[in-house]
Formats: sequence, C-alpha cells, structure tokens
Amino acid sequence: MADFFNEPSRTFNEYLLVPGYSSKECRAENVSLKTPVVKFKKGETPQIEMNIPLVSAIMQSVSDDKLAVALAKEGGISFIFGSQSIETQSAMVGRVKSHKAGFVRSDSNVRADQTLSDVVALKEKSGHSTVAVTDDGTAEGKIQGIITSRDYRISRMAMDTKVSEFMTPFQDLIYAEDGISLSEANDMMWDHKLNALPIIDKNKRLTHFVFRKDYDSHKENPNELLDNHKSYVVGAGVNTKDYSERIPELVKAGADVLCIDSSEGFSEWQKDTIDFVRDNYGDDVKIGAGNVVDREGFFYLADAGADFVKIGIGGGSICITREQKGIGRGQASAVIEVAQARKDYYERTGIYIPICSDGGIVYDYHMTLALAMGADFIMLGRYFARFDESPSNKLNISGNYVKEYWGEGSNRARNWQRYDMGGDNKLSFEEGVDSYVPYAGSLKDNVTLSLNKVKSTMCNCGVLSIPELQEKGKITLVSATSIVEGGAHDVILKDASVNVIR
Repeated sequence: MADFFNEPSRTFNEYLLVPGYSSKECRAENVSLKTPVVKFKKGETPQIEMNIPLVSAIMQSVSDDKLAVALAKEGGISFIFGSQSIETQSAMVGRVKSHKAGFVRSDSNVRADQTLSDVVALKEKSGHSTVAVTDDGTAEGKIQGIITSRDYRISRMAMDTKVSEFMTPFQDLIYAEDGISLSEANDMMWDHKLNALPIIDKNKRLTHFVFRKDYDSHKENPNELLDNHKSYVVGAGVNTKDYSERIPELVKAGADVLCIDSSEGFSEWQKDTIDFVRDNYGDDVKIGAGNVVDREGFFYLADAGADFVKIGIGGGSICITREQKGIGRGQASAVIEVAQARKDYYERTGIYIPICSDGGIVYDYHMTLALAMGADFIMLGRYFARFDESPSNKLNISGNYVKEYWGEGSNRARNWQRYDMGGDNKLSFEEGVDSYVPYAGSLKDNVTLSLNKVKSTMCNCGVLSIPELQEKGKITLVSATSIVEGGAHDVILKDASVNVIR
C-alpha cells in the first residue's frame, strides 16, 4: 500500500513566531537580509548572493525586463519568463544587462523633420520630457539634437513647427563619450548645471542618458544588485524541452542564473537539463531546479547538481494543480522537511544548497515564517503582479483598479513545456487560472513596506540576519481558535461611510 505521512499537510497560516530576547542592537536598520542564491562549499562564499530574499516568479504576467530592473534596484532577482520565443527572452535579458545602473536608454526619440505635435504626443505617452533627436528617430540613430521642456512652449508655438527649428542642435550640446563612469557623468552634470547628459559613442550614436533625478534615485537604492561590470543581476527560466537551444542564447545574453520552470521537479527530465549545463559549461553557469516538496525530491536534485532547489506544488494563488491532479503539499510542511534535508546534506557533504520557497505567501508575515523555517529566499508571483512594473494590463473594474494575472498552466499562457512528461507538445488540461489582482502601486514602495515588517519581526525574535533567524527562531503551531483571536474581534469596526454625530 502507499506510504502515509503521519503529520497533516500544513500551511504558513497555521504557525506563528514566538518572540525572543531583543537587545538594544535589535533595530530594523541593523538587520541584514543578505542571502545566498547558489550552492557553495563550507568556508567559501557563494558566487551569487542577494541583498533581499525575494525573487519574482517565472511567469508571463510577472517577470519581464522592466520588473527585473526594478527588483534588482531593490536587491532581488527577477527570473524572466521562458514561455516565449528564445529570441524575445534573450532580448529581455540583454536589455536588463545593458541597463547599467544610472545609465538609461532613450525611449523617447524623434526625427528632425517631425513636429512639435509629435513631441507633445510622445511626452504624453512616455511621461518623459527629454527627447532625443536622431537621424532615424530611434534610440540607436545618430544624434542630431536634444529637446527638453525648456526648448518649446505650446502656448506660443504652432503645433506644426518642425523639430529642427526648436531643438538644441548637436554642436551646442554638452555630452560625454561612451565609457564614462557614473561618478564622472554626475560631476559633469553638476559642473554644467544639467538635468540630462547624453552619452555618445565614437560614431555619434546615442547610447544612454544620465539624469540628475536618477542620481538621487541611485543613492536611494543602496541594496541594488549589480554584477562585476556594474550591470543589474537577472535570472531566466528554462524548460526541459528546448534547453539545448535556449540555454546557450540566454548565457550569451548575459543571464546570471537560470532556473528550470516546472510544476514538478522530481524527474529525470530535470537531471538531463542540469547534465547539459554541466557538460557544456561546468560550474560557470548556475541553474536552479524544482519544484519538490519532500526529502527525496531535494536529494535527487542536489545529487543531480542543482545550484538551488525550489519548493512548492499547488500553493500558488492561481495554481489548481492540487484540484486537478490531487498532488502537492502544504507549503509550510514542504519547507520544513526540505530544510531539514538540506541540513543533513550539508553535514554529509559540506555543500550548502540554498532552497527557495515558491508559493503559499498570503500575508507579509508568511515571508518571515518561510525564512525562519529554512528558506533562503522566496519566489513570488501574485505579490509582484500587482505592481506598476509588471507586464500585465492595468484595468478599472467596477471602479477599482486591478492588474491581470494568469498562471503558466492556464490556457492563456499555454506553457505546456513546464508539464513535461513526454508525449505531445500541447497542454492537455489547465493547471492554472486567468484572474485579476488588486493594483498596489510601485514595486519599491511595496517591497520596502513588506521587508520593513520582516525586519521588525526579526528584531522581535532577537535576531539580525536570516541565518540567525533560522538558528534561534521559535515557531508555534496555532489552533483554529487562536487564528481567529489573532485578528480584530469582539469589536464593531468603524465604517468610513458612517456619519459621526457631534
């Protein structure tokens, strides 16, 4: 007969952290959320670390190049979705890597023979007041001039005025040559009282802008995650079907770390994919694998050579794998068992393999619980889908702003590659839904708020780092009654629509 687990399959909602002794040093500003991403030997330093323990899910509605840059600025990693052509995914990775911190590619460009009307329309569309004038109207064209809001006044100029008549021509521009450092570029802006400095290559083509406002933004992002060349760190999802064609292109584009995107990772397909990486790149290319929910699955992927292991089946808000197939496990139970397996593996081999908790996060405090239970970092889909930077559409539904959010197993995504069991190249049935999530604003504001809660909770537990939380944290199982007690109860909540009688 089948093997039975003695314990019920539990979720994060069934646990609470118990406070520990807090010294005067236990303040949020003293907490480090630095965490390893890839495996390393005892006594060594991991080749890739993050400054915050958050990565974005490998999903069409979550992880594109725009979100990747925003998350890297905060210290995390986005895994660009793989359910697209190899060319478009590699291009997204390339755009992230070419987006040097502080250097911005121009997305507002016109030709000299266009008109003020075109400039105004472009500004309304992009929201940017600095427009590059190039010979072909693209960011790669030869620079002919620059337009800023100081170059024209709508109330005093005809809308059909040619750009060439009011732009600042190239010969009058103050610019820097390609290769200048960000520090040198900022010094030039201050010396010449500029708001924007164009960066020009030897062929007089515009490569980037440096903006004064981004200098302040750069200083506001002390956790930004950069590689040795000062480019943002980015990940990419791969599948177990076309990996031999996809992985070389992603590596060429500059992806820092890969992750196999699969609904269930305890399979020979994953070992084949990892073997391809090791045979062709050795340990130079980093690749995570998963998802698994128990010891056996972890040990299999660890022995196969995975650089990190992802945990979770059926816990995502748009995932219906458990409903459709009856497989999976409560996320808390899965993380606890795999974390113990990781500890046993480390003691046996001296190799530490980070684990990533994927799914099951409903409230911010669940992040802290996942970390305390042993996760090194957390993969989030719904959480990031709500933000301005996610690639999905923002809609107004019945007076409320929402963003579209769909699963990779939905008919909309049609990502049959992540359900690899051989056979036909098609999606047999859905394992994800198409939905909306409440719009939440900018990534930076929300991530800052969530991680402030994590840091505050860690201080309540008397710890200042994730490893310390995992070593000293105390966790209690809670009853259904205590869950009710934990919220507002036995009071009448104020309703904003109720008039106060004075």
